[in-house]
Amino acid sequence: MSEIDFGVRRKGDDYVKYLEMRVQELEAEVNYLRNEVNYYKREIEKLLSTPLIEGIVIEVLKDGRAVVKSTTGPNLIVNVSGSVKADALRPGTRVALNQRGSTIVEVLPSSEDPYVRGMEVIEKPKVRYSDIGGLEKQIQELREVVELPLKSPELFKELGIDPPKGVLLYGPPGCGKTLLAKAVAGETNAVFISLVASELAQKFVGEGARIVRELFNLAKKRAPAIILIDEIDAIAAKRMDLGTSGEREIHRTLTQLLAELDGFDPLDNVKVIATTNRLDVLDPALLRPGRFDRIIEVPLPDVSARKEIFAIHTKRMKLYKVSLDELARMTEGATGADIKAICTEAGYSAIRAGRKRVTMEDFVYAVKKVLGGRYRPYGQEEGFKPRVSKSPSVV
Repeated sequence: MSEIDFGVRRKGDDYVKYLEMRVQELEAEVNYLRNEVNYYKREIEKLLSTPLIEGIVIEVLKDGRAVVKSTTGPNLIVNVSGSVKADALRPGTRVALNQRGSTIVEVLPSSEDPYVRGMEVIEKPKVRYSDIGGLEKQIQELREVVELPLKSPELFKELGIDPPKGVLLYGPPGCGKTLLAKAVAGETNAVFISLVASELAQKFVGEGARIVRELFNLAKKRAPAIILIDEIDAIAAKRMDLGTSGEREIHRTLTQLLAELDGFDPLDNVKVIATTNRLDVLDPALLRPGRFDRIIEVPLPDVSARKEIFAIHTKRMKLYKVSLDELARMTEGATGADIKAICTEAGYSAIRAGRKRVTMEDFVYAVKKVLGGRYRPYGQEEGFKPRVSKSPSVV
Protein backbone atom coordinates (compact mmCIF):
# COMPACT_ATOMS: atom_id res chain seq x y z
CA MET A 1 0.00 0.00 0.00
CA SER A 2 1.38 3.38 -1.05
CA GLU A 3 1.77 6.26 1.38
CA ILE A 4 -1.03 8.17 -0.37
CA ASP A 5 -3.50 5.29 0.06
CA PHE A 6 -2.46 4.89 3.71
CA GLY A 7 -3.04 8.60 4.36
CA VAL A 8 -6.48 8.55 2.74
CA ARG A 9 -7.49 5.50 4.75
CA ARG A 10 -6.31 7.08 7.99
CA LYS A 11 -8.32 10.21 7.28
CA GLY A 12 -11.37 8.07 6.53
CA ASP A 13 -11.06 6.27 9.90
CA ASP A 14 -10.74 9.58 11.73
CA TYR A 15 -13.83 10.92 9.98
CA VAL A 16 -15.81 7.79 10.91
CA LYS A 17 -14.80 8.20 14.59
CA TYR A 18 -15.84 11.85 14.45
CA LEU A 19 -19.25 10.90 13.05
CA GLU A 20 -19.74 8.21 15.72
CA MET A 21 -18.89 10.72 18.45
CA ARG A 22 -21.24 13.25 16.90
CA VAL A 23 -24.06 10.66 16.83
CA GLN A 24 -23.53 10.00 20.56
CA GLU A 25 -23.69 13.71 21.31
CA LEU A 26 -26.93 14.08 19.34
CA GLU A 27 -28.46 11.06 21.10
CA ALA A 28 -27.58 12.54 24.49
CA GLU A 29 -29.11 15.86 23.45
CA VAL A 30 -32.27 14.09 22.28
CA ASN A 31 -32.56 12.30 25.65
CA TYR A 32 -32.09 15.61 27.49
CA LEU A 33 -34.75 17.33 25.39
CA ARG A 34 -37.11 14.38 25.83
CA ASN A 35 -36.72 14.64 29.62
CA GLU A 36 -37.40 18.37 29.39
CA VAL A 37 -40.59 17.73 27.42
CA ASN A 38 -41.75 15.11 29.95
CA TYR A 39 -41.03 17.49 32.85
CA TYR A 40 -43.11 20.27 31.32
CA LYS A 41 -45.89 17.82 30.53
CA ARG A 42 -46.00 16.80 34.20
CA GLU A 43 -46.02 20.45 35.27
CA ILE A 44 -48.95 21.16 32.92
CA GLU A 45 -50.81 18.15 34.34
CA LYS A 46 -50.25 19.47 37.88
CA LEU A 47 -51.57 22.89 36.91
CA LEU A 48 -54.66 21.38 35.31
CA SER A 49 -55.32 18.77 38.02
CA THR A 50 -58.01 19.20 40.65
CA PRO A 51 -56.65 20.42 44.02
CA LEU A 52 -56.62 17.99 46.96
CA ILE A 53 -58.47 18.54 50.22
CA GLU A 54 -56.76 18.30 53.61
CA GLY A 55 -58.38 16.14 56.26
CA ILE A 56 -57.74 14.55 59.66
CA VAL A 57 -58.32 10.83 60.23
CA ILE A 58 -60.84 10.25 63.02
CA GLU A 59 -61.14 6.46 62.86
CA VAL A 60 -59.95 3.59 60.66
CA LEU A 61 -62.79 1.12 59.94
CA LYS A 62 -62.42 -2.65 59.84
CA ASP A 63 -63.36 -2.83 56.14
CA GLY A 64 -60.33 -0.70 55.18
CA ARG A 65 -62.18 2.58 54.85
CA ALA A 66 -61.62 5.58 57.14
CA VAL A 67 -63.68 8.31 58.79
CA VAL A 68 -62.07 11.66 57.98
CA LYS A 69 -62.77 15.16 59.27
CA SER A 70 -62.55 17.31 56.15
CA THR A 71 -61.31 20.90 56.36
CA THR A 72 -64.31 21.81 54.20
CA GLY A 73 -66.62 20.94 57.09
CA PRO A 74 -68.36 17.52 57.21
CA ASN A 75 -67.06 14.14 58.37
CA LEU A 76 -66.60 11.73 55.45
CA ILE A 77 -66.33 7.96 55.14
CA VAL A 78 -63.77 7.51 52.39
CA ASN A 79 -61.78 4.79 50.65
CA VAL A 80 -58.01 4.46 50.93
CA SER A 81 -55.82 4.40 47.82
CA GLY A 82 -53.67 1.34 47.26
CA SER A 83 -50.56 3.55 47.32
CA VAL A 84 -51.21 4.45 50.98
CA LYS A 85 -50.00 1.97 53.58
CA ALA A 86 -52.72 0.90 56.01
CA ASP A 87 -50.43 1.09 59.07
CA ALA A 88 -49.70 4.76 58.27
CA LEU A 89 -53.31 5.72 59.03
CA ARG A 90 -54.03 6.47 62.69
CA PRO A 91 -56.46 8.81 64.43
CA GLY A 92 -55.08 12.34 64.13
CA THR A 93 -53.08 11.69 60.94
CA ARG A 94 -53.22 14.48 58.32
CA VAL A 95 -54.19 13.16 54.88
CA ALA A 96 -54.90 14.48 51.40
CA LEU A 97 -58.30 13.66 49.81
CA ASN A 98 -59.05 13.50 46.12
CA GLN A 99 -61.99 15.79 45.34
CA ARG A 100 -63.49 13.59 42.66
CA GLY A 101 -63.79 10.32 44.56
CA SER A 102 -63.03 11.51 48.12
CA THR A 103 -60.27 8.94 48.43
CA ILE A 104 -57.21 9.20 50.66
CA VAL A 105 -54.36 9.49 48.17
CA GLU A 106 -51.52 10.69 50.41
CA VAL A 107 -50.43 10.90 54.06
CA LEU A 108 -49.27 14.41 54.92
CA PRO A 109 -46.50 15.19 57.44
CA SER A 110 -47.59 16.52 60.82
CA SER A 111 -47.75 20.30 60.90
CA GLU A 112 -45.94 22.50 63.41
CA ASP A 113 -46.67 26.15 63.93
CA PRO A 114 -43.65 28.17 62.67
CA TYR A 115 -44.12 30.49 65.65
CA VAL A 116 -43.74 27.55 68.05
CA ARG A 117 -40.92 26.01 66.03
CA GLY A 118 -39.02 29.29 66.29
CA MET A 119 -38.94 28.99 70.09
CA GLU A 120 -36.55 26.05 69.94
CA VAL A 121 -32.99 27.03 70.71
CA ILE A 122 -30.77 25.01 68.38
CA GLU A 123 -27.51 26.01 70.03
CA LYS A 124 -27.24 25.13 73.70
CA PRO A 125 -26.65 28.02 76.12
CA LYS A 126 -22.97 28.32 77.03
CA VAL A 127 -23.77 29.08 80.69
CA ARG A 128 -22.44 26.52 83.19
CA TYR A 129 -22.89 26.08 86.93
CA SER A 130 -19.39 27.51 87.42
CA ASP A 131 -20.65 30.81 85.97
CA ILE A 132 -23.13 31.23 88.85
CA GLY A 133 -22.01 32.43 92.27
CA GLY A 134 -23.66 32.06 95.66
CA LEU A 135 -26.50 29.73 94.61
CA GLU A 136 -25.09 26.32 95.51
CA LYS A 137 -28.27 25.17 97.27
CA GLN A 138 -30.50 26.21 94.34
CA ILE A 139 -28.15 24.52 91.85
CA GLN A 140 -28.26 21.30 93.87
CA GLU A 141 -32.07 21.29 93.92
CA LEU A 142 -32.26 21.94 90.17
CA ARG A 143 -29.84 19.13 89.46
CA GLU A 144 -31.99 16.73 91.51
CA VAL A 145 -35.27 17.80 89.92
CA VAL A 146 -34.28 18.41 86.28
CA GLU A 147 -30.86 17.02 85.45
CA LEU A 148 -30.98 13.72 87.37
CA PRO A 149 -34.29 12.45 85.87
CA LEU A 150 -33.04 13.26 82.35
CA LYS A 151 -29.65 11.60 82.81
CA SER A 152 -30.57 8.68 85.10
CA PRO A 153 -34.30 7.81 84.73
CA GLU A 154 -33.59 4.22 85.79
CA LEU A 155 -33.03 5.38 89.39
CA PHE A 156 -36.64 6.59 89.63
CA LYS A 157 -38.00 3.45 87.95
CA GLU A 158 -36.11 1.25 90.40
CA LEU A 159 -37.51 3.17 93.37
CA GLY A 160 -41.00 3.22 91.84
CA ILE A 161 -41.52 7.01 92.03
CA ASP A 162 -42.39 9.55 89.38
CA PRO A 163 -39.83 12.31 88.80
CA PRO A 164 -40.98 15.91 89.30
CA LYS A 165 -42.49 17.63 86.27
CA GLY A 166 -41.79 21.29 86.88
CA VAL A 167 -39.76 23.79 88.87
CA LEU A 168 -40.75 27.34 89.74
CA LEU A 169 -37.95 29.83 90.49
CA TYR A 170 -38.99 32.99 92.27
CA GLY A 171 -37.17 35.96 93.73
CA PRO A 172 -36.22 39.61 93.11
CA PRO A 173 -35.20 40.66 89.58
CA GLY A 174 -31.56 40.19 88.63
CA CYS A 175 -30.77 37.42 91.11
CA GLY A 176 -30.04 34.68 88.53
CA LYS A 177 -33.33 32.84 87.90
CA THR A 178 -33.02 32.80 84.11
CA LEU A 179 -29.29 32.16 84.42
CA LEU A 180 -29.99 29.03 86.47
CA ALA A 181 -32.39 27.69 83.82
CA LYS A 182 -29.83 28.32 81.06
CA ALA A 183 -27.14 26.58 83.10
CA VAL A 184 -29.30 23.45 83.48
CA ALA A 185 -29.88 23.38 79.70
CA GLY A 186 -26.16 23.92 79.09
CA GLU A 187 -25.17 21.07 81.40
CA THR A 188 -27.60 18.53 79.90
CA ASN A 189 -28.09 17.17 76.39
CA ALA A 190 -31.73 18.21 76.35
CA VAL A 191 -33.35 20.39 73.71
CA PHE A 192 -33.87 23.88 75.15
CA ILE A 193 -37.15 25.68 74.32
CA SER A 194 -37.35 29.20 75.70
CA LEU A 195 -40.15 31.76 75.64
CA VAL A 196 -41.45 34.72 77.60
CA ALA A 197 -44.95 34.14 78.98
CA SER A 198 -46.24 37.38 77.43
CA GLU A 199 -45.77 35.73 74.00
CA LEU A 200 -48.67 33.41 74.90
CA ALA A 201 -51.06 36.35 75.33
CA GLN A 202 -52.59 36.47 71.83
CA LYS A 203 -55.39 38.72 70.61
CA PHE A 204 -57.42 35.99 68.86
CA VAL A 205 -59.67 33.70 70.87
CA GLY A 206 -58.10 30.29 71.46
CA GLU A 207 -54.77 31.23 69.87
CA GLY A 208 -52.80 31.28 73.15
CA ALA A 209 -54.17 27.88 74.19
CA ARG A 210 -53.30 26.44 70.78
CA ILE A 211 -49.71 27.72 71.04
CA VAL A 212 -49.36 26.14 74.50
CA ARG A 213 -50.68 22.83 73.17
CA GLU A 214 -48.32 22.82 70.19
CA LEU A 215 -45.41 23.92 72.38
CA PHE A 216 -45.77 20.82 74.57
CA ASN A 217 -46.31 18.58 71.53
CA LEU A 218 -43.04 19.88 70.08
CA ALA A 219 -41.25 19.24 73.38
CA LYS A 220 -42.58 15.66 73.54
CA LYS A 221 -41.41 14.98 69.99
CA ARG A 222 -37.97 16.44 70.70
CA ALA A 223 -37.61 14.83 74.16
CA PRO A 224 -35.55 14.97 76.25
CA ALA A 225 -36.41 18.67 76.38
CA ILE A 226 -36.48 21.58 78.82
CA ILE A 227 -39.15 24.29 78.49
CA LEU A 228 -38.30 27.65 80.06
CA ILE A 229 -41.29 29.97 80.63
CA ASP A 230 -39.88 33.31 81.75
CA GLU A 231 -42.03 35.76 83.74
CA ILE A 232 -44.91 33.30 84.03
CA ASP A 233 -46.96 35.78 86.09
CA ALA A 234 -47.89 37.47 82.77
CA ILE A 235 -50.45 34.68 82.12
CA ALA A 236 -50.74 32.94 85.50
CA ALA A 237 -52.27 35.60 87.74
CA LYS A 238 -55.09 34.60 90.08
CA ARG A 239 -58.33 34.04 88.18
CA MET A 240 -61.41 36.08 89.01
CA ASP A 241 -65.09 35.74 88.04
CA LEU A 242 -65.31 39.17 86.44
CA GLY A 243 -62.98 40.55 83.81
CA THR A 244 -62.56 41.82 80.30
CA SER A 245 -62.53 39.60 77.24
CA GLY A 246 -58.73 39.90 77.14
CA GLU A 247 -58.44 38.62 80.71
CA ARG A 248 -60.76 35.72 79.89
CA GLU A 249 -58.55 34.79 76.96
CA ILE A 250 -55.47 34.80 79.22
CA HIS A 251 -57.38 32.55 81.63
CA ARG A 252 -58.05 30.12 78.76
CA THR A 253 -54.34 30.06 78.03
CA LEU A 254 -53.59 29.39 81.71
CA THR A 255 -56.18 26.58 81.79
CA GLN A 256 -54.48 24.93 78.81
CA LEU A 257 -51.08 25.28 80.51
CA LEU A 258 -52.46 23.63 83.66
CA ALA A 259 -53.90 20.79 81.57
CA GLU A 260 -50.57 20.23 79.81
CA LEU A 261 -48.67 20.24 83.10
CA ASP A 262 -51.16 17.89 84.73
CA GLY A 263 -51.61 15.90 81.50
CA PHE A 264 -52.69 12.30 81.10
CA ASP A 265 -49.23 11.29 79.85
CA PRO A 266 -46.35 11.63 82.31
CA LEU A 267 -43.75 14.15 81.15
CA ASP A 268 -40.83 11.88 81.99
CA ASN A 269 -38.49 13.45 79.46
CA VAL A 270 -39.96 16.96 79.37
CA LYS A 271 -39.14 19.30 82.24
CA VAL A 272 -40.70 22.73 82.72
CA ILE A 273 -38.86 25.58 84.44
CA ALA A 274 -40.76 28.79 85.13
CA THR A 275 -39.53 32.05 86.64
CA THR A 276 -41.37 34.90 88.32
CA ASN A 277 -40.73 37.98 90.42
CA ARG A 278 -44.24 37.90 91.92
CA LEU A 279 -45.05 34.62 93.62
CA ASP A 280 -47.89 36.28 95.53
CA VAL A 281 -49.97 36.97 92.39
CA LEU A 282 -49.81 33.44 90.91
CA ASP A 283 -52.91 31.27 90.71
CA PRO A 284 -52.95 28.61 93.49
CA ALA A 285 -53.83 25.92 90.93
CA LEU A 286 -50.41 26.43 89.35
CA LEU A 287 -48.51 25.93 92.61
CA ARG A 288 -50.00 22.64 93.76
CA PRO A 289 -47.87 19.44 93.65
CA GLY A 290 -48.17 17.57 90.38
CA ARG A 291 -47.61 20.70 88.32
CA PHE A 292 -44.73 22.63 89.83
CA ASP A 293 -43.40 20.10 92.31
CA ARG A 294 -40.54 22.26 93.48
CA ILE A 295 -40.75 25.97 94.31
CA ILE A 296 -37.23 27.33 94.76
CA GLU A 297 -36.45 30.79 96.10
CA VAL A 298 -33.58 32.70 94.52
CA PRO A 299 -32.85 35.41 97.12
CA LEU A 300 -30.60 38.45 97.11
CA PRO A 301 -26.95 37.39 97.49
CA ASP A 302 -25.37 37.70 100.93
CA VAL A 303 -21.79 38.89 101.56
CA SER A 304 -20.10 35.60 100.64
CA ALA A 305 -22.30 35.18 97.56
CA ARG A 306 -21.51 38.73 96.41
CA LYS A 307 -17.81 37.97 96.75
CA GLU A 308 -18.22 34.86 94.57
CA ILE A 309 -20.12 36.86 91.93
CA PHE A 310 -17.42 39.57 91.92
CA ALA A 311 -14.79 36.84 91.50
CA ILE A 312 -16.66 35.40 88.48
CA HIS A 313 -17.07 38.75 86.72
CA THR A 314 -13.51 39.96 87.44
CA LYS A 315 -11.61 36.77 86.56
CA ARG A 316 -10.71 38.15 83.12
CA MET A 317 -10.13 41.75 84.28
CA LYS A 318 -6.70 43.20 85.06
CA LEU A 319 -6.99 44.39 88.66
CA TYR A 320 -4.64 46.47 90.80
CA LYS A 321 -5.01 46.46 94.59
CA VAL A 322 -8.70 45.52 94.52
CA SER A 323 -10.25 43.87 97.58
CA LEU A 324 -13.22 41.69 96.71
CA ASP A 325 -14.08 41.40 100.41
CA GLU A 326 -14.49 45.17 100.70
CA LEU A 327 -16.53 45.29 97.48
CA ALA A 328 -18.82 42.56 98.80
CA ARG A 329 -19.34 44.44 102.07
CA MET A 330 -20.06 47.81 100.47
CA THR A 331 -22.67 46.41 98.02
CA GLU A 332 -25.30 45.34 100.55
CA GLY A 333 -28.62 44.77 98.74
CA ALA A 334 -27.04 44.49 95.27
CA THR A 335 -28.23 41.77 92.90
CA GLY A 336 -26.09 39.66 90.61
CA ALA A 337 -27.11 41.90 87.70
CA ASP A 338 -26.01 44.96 89.72
CA ILE A 339 -22.60 43.41 90.38
CA LYS A 340 -22.09 42.65 86.69
CA ALA A 341 -22.98 46.27 85.86
CA ILE A 342 -20.54 47.50 88.56
CA CYS A 343 -17.68 45.50 87.03
CA THR A 344 -18.48 46.85 83.56
CA GLU A 345 -18.71 50.44 84.82
CA ALA A 346 -15.39 50.08 86.70
CA GLY A 347 -13.76 48.98 83.45
CA TYR A 348 -15.16 52.06 81.68
CA SER A 349 -13.77 54.25 84.46
CA ALA A 350 -10.28 52.82 83.89
CA ILE A 351 -10.61 53.34 80.12
CA ARG A 352 -11.59 56.98 80.60
CA ALA A 353 -8.53 57.51 82.81
CA GLY A 354 -6.26 55.95 80.18
CA ARG A 355 -5.24 53.03 82.41
CA LYS A 356 -4.92 49.37 81.46
CA ARG A 357 -5.68 48.11 84.98
CA VAL A 358 -8.78 48.58 87.12
CA THR A 359 -8.21 49.98 90.61
CA MET A 360 -10.26 50.05 93.79
CA GLU A 361 -11.15 53.71 93.12
CA ASP A 362 -12.76 52.67 89.83
CA PHE A 363 -14.91 50.12 91.66
CA VAL A 364 -15.96 52.61 94.35
CA TYR A 365 -17.01 55.05 91.63
CA ALA A 366 -18.91 52.26 89.83
CA VAL A 367 -20.69 51.18 93.03
CA LYS A 368 -21.86 54.73 93.69
CA LYS A 369 -23.07 55.14 90.11
CA VAL A 370 -24.88 51.80 89.79
CA LEU A 371 -26.39 51.54 93.29
CA GLY A 372 -27.09 55.26 93.73
CA GLY A 373 -29.05 55.75 96.94
CA ARG A 374 -28.51 52.11 97.91
CA TYR A 375 -24.73 52.68 98.24
CA ARG A 376 -23.33 52.24 101.73
CA PRO A 377 -19.70 53.24 102.37
CA TYR A 378 -17.42 50.55 103.77
CA GLY A 379 -18.04 50.24 107.51
CA GLN A 380 -21.69 51.32 107.29
CA GLU A 381 -23.17 48.12 105.95
CA GLU A 382 -26.19 46.53 107.59
CA GLY A 383 -25.52 45.57 111.20
CA PHE A 384 -22.69 48.10 111.65
CA LYS A 385 -22.83 49.98 114.97
CA PRO A 386 -20.43 52.94 115.22
CA ARG A 387 -18.63 53.50 118.51
CA VAL A 388 -19.66 56.57 120.51
CA SER A 389 -17.02 58.31 122.63
CA LYS A 390 -18.04 58.70 126.28
CA SER A 391 -17.30 62.42 126.65
CA PRO A 392 -19.05 64.76 129.10
CA SER A 393 -20.98 66.32 126.20
CA VAL A 394 -22.66 63.01 125.30
CA VAL A 395 -25.62 61.93 127.32
